[in-house]
Amino acid sequence: MEQRPNFLIILADDLGFSDLGCFGSEIHTPNIDQLAADGIRLLNHHTAAACSPTRAMIMTGTDNHLAGVGCMIEFKQNESGMKRWSGKAGHEGYMSQDVACIAEILSDQGYFTAMAGKWHLGMRPTHGPSARGFKRSFCVLPGCCNHFGWEPVLENGMAANPAGGRVLHCVDGKRFHIEPNKTEDPEGFYSSDTYTTALIDYLQGRSDEDKQKPFFGYLAFSAPHWPLQAPKTVRDLYKDTYLEGPEALRQRRLAKLIELGIIAPDVVPHHVVSPMVPEWDTFMPEEKFKSSRAMSAYAAMVHQMDVNVGRIIEFLNKSGDYENTFIILMSDNGAEGAAVEARPHMGDKIKAAIERYYDNSPENIGAWNSYTWLGPFWAQASTAPSRLMKMFPSEGGILVPAIVRAPKITPPLVPGGFSRALTTCMDLAPTILDMIGVTLPLNGEGSKVLFRGREVTPMRGKSWKGYLEQSGHADPEAGEQYAVHRSDEAIGWELHARAALRRGRWKIVHLEKTWGGVGQGDYGWELFDIISDPGETKDLSGEEPGQLKELLALWDRYVVECGIIWGEDAFAPGLSQEEASWLHDSQFEQQRTWMMTPAGESPCID
Repeated sequence: MEQRPNFLIILADDLGFSDLGCFGSEIHTPNIDQLAADGIRLLNHHTAAACSPTRAMIMTGTDNHLAGVGCMIEFKQNESGMKRWSGKAGHEGYMSQDVACIAEILSDQGYFTAMAGKWHLGMRPTHGPSARGFKRSFCVLPGCCNHFGWEPVLENGMAANPAGGRVLHCVDGKRFHIEPNKTEDPEGFYSSDTYTTALIDYLQGRSDEDKQKPFFGYLAFSAPHWPLQAPKTVRDLYKDTYLEGPEALRQRRLAKLIELGIIAPDVVPHHVVSPMVPEWDTFMPEEKFKSSRAMSAYAAMVHQMDVNVGRIIEFLNKSGDYENTFIILMSDNGAEGAAVEARPHMGDKIKAAIERYYDNSPENIGAWNSYTWLGPFWAQASTAPSRLMKMFPSEGGILVPAIVRAPKITPPLVPGGFSRALTTCMDLAPTILDMIGVTLPLNGEGSKVLFRGREVTPMRGKSWKGYLEQSGHADPEAGEQYAVHRSDEAIGWELHARAALRRGRWKIVHLEKTWGGVGQGDYGWELFDIISDPGETKDLSGEEPGQLKELLALWDRYVVECGIIWGEDAFAPGLSQEEASWLHDSQFEQQRTWMMTPAGESPCID
């Protein structure tokens, strides 16, 4: 009987398209580069525009709206978010019971399942990894927190900290206390190091019975998500690297992408868009210096993440598991470029908290008690030639670096090479199940299937197995781009009223005018030929009205199929908490409950 493969998903948080050495970066990533040399770089791999929707799609193999994360829980806390999404199915803000988690399925198939790192798919114990199929888990529940484990809110009478994310970890569903690493001790807590150690410990410490099973591992780094923090010894390696500014970096990255053959020499990059902050050239010298130090801290986070990728690969080699392990390494979305200080629901609070608790002096940026982020200029250096960045369904927000290393890859695919096949993060779960011969819950388009006594939504993703092994091609007449997804298949994206849909070479994008969108009102649809214009620089909606009309009809179908809150229905009242309590959630109330729960216990959350 053929040995079943192990599976390992390695997920970076807010990593831009060109932030790895093998994708054109100056950042030192030798371990990830070696993984790319052993595998294939996916040059056309797409996610959702932000973190928790992508994580839901990876875990379930279906659209984020069908999985319960049609909106991010953080965006439901303000008045507009409450009106738009509260009490509406598919927009709970956590992974719902309407889908099967890949860890649940693999556990039922005899796999040992373990995860370490960022969860961001629900705060309740019933929503955490232990409840969704992971036998062992060490996770941070919120979307972000201090990478050295420091929580000023605990030292200052429970006053608010910058963005609502607490240092809130749990082990196997029970509260775990992190000792703040205020000295940046290499033996103390640092997110990337500690999460990797946890996953290695879980795999190494399996019982004799569990060692007979194949494993599914999920290593979900919270790096390089803000706050930008990394060990000083690593930060110092990059302290002078970015003094020329983001445009110089952008041009260097573009040149390297061309040199590597990743993009064509004649690609027209989209221009940098930054309506929320002043232009870089207007910055004072000290502001430019501080900003360059933030980028240095970001690079150090990527560098240290690579060190830990090396650790997990070294473990797999020593244990004899590497050759039989299917590994994918990818980012959860494009680079984060938000001007956090300008966000209306958190900007003033962040400024006040930083002034009270943190030291953002230039020499301290990236330290345990600093709190900084990249901003739009550096982010769009990472996403170039694509348009915009995280939170947008333009290519800069959804086109991510990805590497696949599989036990069986068949020519013309070769180790160290590229794939230009259109793929999505929804494809991971179907691929994994296809590789072990499991069909549930793949059988059916639209109709629900039975799993663990409940009805769940079938997976919308497509398996890569036939493509990787050259035993199947979704659309042989259309070429490599459509080896996984047919050229006539429509793939949609929507998050917080920004939207896109692609069929073949054509893509429509719906953005507000503030960020370069068009239309009669504040929003409108643009049309791009994404093959000849990957930077989305030329709107063809006026020249190709027939294509626009067809794609808009497909968009309307996608809205219905996935239950998207759209158009006039966006602010219609949802079901009340009495009518449907499971559609309501409060991340911040639940965080407070967790914070008051003793270590080793689970909170009681109604």
